[in-house]
Amino acid sequence: MDAFDVVIIGGGAAGLSAALVLVRARRRILVVDAGAPRNGPAAHMHGFLSRDGMPPRELVAVGRAEVEAYGGTITSSAVVGVSRIAGGFEVVTDGGERFAARRLLVATGLRDELPDIPGLRERWALDVLHCPYCHGWEVRDRQLGVIWNGPDTVRFAQIVRQWSNHMILFAPADTLADDQRSQLAARGIEVVEGVVAEVRVDDDQLSGVELTDGRVVPREALFVPPRLVPNNDLLDQVGCAIDEHGWVVTGPFGATSEPGVLVAGNIGNPRAQVITAAGEGSAAAIAINADLVDEDVRNAVSGSAATATDRQP
Repeated sequence: MDAFDVVIIGGGAAGLSAALVLVRARRRILVVDAGAPRNGPAAHMHGFLSRDGMPPRELVAVGRAEVEAYGGTITSSAVVGVSRIAGGFEVVTDGGERFAARRLLVATGLRDELPDIPGLRERWALDVLHCPYCHGWEVRDRQLGVIWNGPDTVRFAQIVRQWSNHMILFAPADTLADDQRSQLAARGIEVVEGVVAEVRVDDDQLSGVELTDGRVVPREALFVPPRLVPNNDLLDQVGCAIDEHGWVVTGPFGATSEPGVLVAGNIGNPRAQVITAAGEGSAAAIAINADLVDEDVRNAVSGSAATATDRQP
């Protein structure tokens, strides 16, 4: 079984940023990546200083090349099992490979659960969007709609309003309170009440929203606040504490309740954009290396003491 100082599970911005820091610190690292990033369907990413507009997969390709240039190892597999063993952890992939690690960094991100509306998932990250800070500029001043997905949708619609004056909130009948209606009207956000039946697409472009009563409301892009679900099955396996909302409990620099296990990116921070996730990966890597140095010192002192004892007559 190959052994590494650190196994990083997840090869997005957080995982690769951590890998780069650690491999430059002369640590033996392995990145295990399943190749299904959350932002994979998006044509471009935004808000990343010096990388604004870069396709997400290009960022990953460049990051992989940088890590490998310093001697880091990257494998395209999915991790199916993690367990604690003497000296650290054992990581098992879907291909049956087994790796030992002194420390683990989990950067497996999250997944977006969308309302069950025909056509919505197919247009995800194209013209059905979740983050106005990521995509709002690209659809500015267009006919925008926000699809209801829980009580936070009203606040979400007010944020999306920053990018266009042509706004409609699609909400179930009798859902909005009077003060919410007043706030929406004050900023020119129209409310269309009813049940959304499907998303209309013409010539591979979103064209409108059809309701169950037959109305079709033209729209050029839609925003949906998705339900964010962390990919934390591996954290459950190793015994990390999870809060009442399903998110891993974290301390400074992504530390979890389990010694030697850290997280970075969307798995612990649902609001993290790509640049934020990269920063969290870097911070976690520095914390991991410092922890390993402390262990190296303890081992060296213990080894020196044992050698001195052996030399005594």
